[in-house]
Amino acid sequence: MLDIKEAIIPKEKVKNYLLSRVHPIGRHKAQFFNSLGYTQDNWELLDDDLRRLDISKAKMTSETEYGTKFEIRGTIEGPGGRKANIITGWIILHGEEILRFVSAYPED
Repeated sequence: MLDIKEAIIPKEKVKNYLLSRVHPIGRHKAQFFNSLGYTQDNWELLDDDLRRLDISKAKMTSETEYGTKFEIRGTIEGPGGRKANIITGWIILHGEEILRFVSAYPED
């Protein structure tokens, strides 16, 4: 059974991608997450909130040469008290049994 609390969520992916205002791709996501109160200084709060998503809502989206991709949708409440619906991407690499975080973005 998969446990999202044991998932691999690299610090660099959260702090230096999702929350970076200067990352060429991540800066657009940073605007969204910053508006909820998440910053590079409190990146651990976003990590914690990603681990609170309901894994029972995980849907397999594709099988790739690297592994099986999943999507988990949920609502997070940022440090600023504002709630938002997000979509997160995860993968389980071939030969492994652990979720690895890929990305997150706002649900339209």
